[in-house]
Amino acid sequence: MTLIRPFAGLRPAPGRAADVLAPPYDVLSADEARERAAGRPLSFLHISRPEIDLPREVSPYDPAVYAKGAENLAGMLEEQVLLRDSKPCYYVYRLQMGEHVQTGLVAAASVPAYDDNRIRKHEYTRPEKEDDRVRQIDALDAQTGPVLLAHRVHSGLRALIEGVVVGPSAADVTTDDGVRHTFWVIDEVEQIAAIGALFDPAVAGAVDTLYIADGHHRSAAASRVAAQRRERGGPGWSGACEGFLAVLFQADELRILDYNRVVRDLNGLSREAFLERVAERFEVSPSHGPLRPERSGEFGMYLPGQWYRLRLDPRLLESGDPVSRLDVSLLADHLVEPVLGIHDPRRDQRIDFVGGIRGLDELERRVDGGGMAVAFALHPTTLEQLMAVADAGEVMPPKSTWFEPKLADGMVSYPLCRGQVEA
Repeated sequence: MTLIRPFAGLRPAPGRAADVLAPPYDVLSADEARERAAGRPLSFLHISRPEIDLPREVSPYDPAVYAKGAENLAGMLEEQVLLRDSKPCYYVYRLQMGEHVQTGLVAAASVPAYDDNRIRKHEYTRPEKEDDRVRQIDALDAQTGPVLLAHRVHSGLRALIEGVVVGPSAADVTTDDGVRHTFWVIDEVEQIAAIGALFDPAVAGAVDTLYIADGHHRSAAASRVAAQRRERGGPGWSGACEGFLAVLFQADELRILDYNRVVRDLNGLSREAFLERVAERFEVSPSHGPLRPERSGEFGMYLPGQWYRLRLDPRLLESGDPVSRLDVSLLADHLVEPVLGIHDPRRDQRIDFVGGIRGLDELERRVDGGGMAVAFALHPTTLEQLMAVADAGEVMPPKSTWFEPKLADGMVSYPLCRGQVEA
């Protein structure tokens, strides 16, 4: 069972990528999506967030939303804004954000490999979000949100990709956030076969395991759709249903940012009593300015007007459990739960999460604005930690990783059954 295969992608017509590309569907609120899509009739947000084209009172999970997405996709196909490649291809997708560059391989990842845990997970999914993606895939008969996959470094694959990116690109767009998105097509038979061999378990030295970095709901939904269509059979099923849209990156190229925490109150404690409780397990020292932790077991903490450095007692870092060693777990186990009384961060409305891309200033703003009482800056989770958790069959705490830069929606989609217009 190979981990990946080529597919005939659905992508913007030549010269249209700048009009089509949009942020990932799940990083914008409905209001933000409406604002981003205003005056941009070809934005992929009309497909990925079609509620923006319906009255505001319509629920994003209403059947009319999925029908509108399918209608909008059909319109872009009819106008040939989106075209389907005439044969299965692999693709290369490069992201550049400032000095950081990462280059990935776009493929259809194997649903059976996902089901057999050769494509490994590290998060639970939320049923309502998973159901949403199932309905979206069924309505569009396509997968439009790529799953971000990581794998250990493979020099042969890196050399092959480096040979591709010296050639002309199919799209090269710098989006409003300053991220450059460049895309190449691999359609030569020899190159396609060479890539397939690099992911074939029968070939010595091939990549044998992939790790979901971001996109657990999308991959889980793809597995459910494949199972449903496999069971039904008939015209609704095709071999394409056994794959899901993915971009694969070498582990040393991906960048994980911190995923920070803010809490609404001090669990009934005064500021002084709270600091005393924290000092029972941490070395607490005031900081002259915003504090970004430099190593595991160190945290920045902000109370109104003052930053503190927290250093956990080194004896508490000694654990053989890959989940317990994560900084998000250390903070939860030794402060958030015992001191602040938050036992279920998935459901407790007193805690919120702030992606590191927003900076430490955002933590200060949330606290100084009065909405939150305390903020915590964390050291980022590493790819090695992520893979260790997945290899152990364990699950990370919620909001453990924030990947940046983000893949755009609309660069390429994975059609399942319908016959789209071919390029």
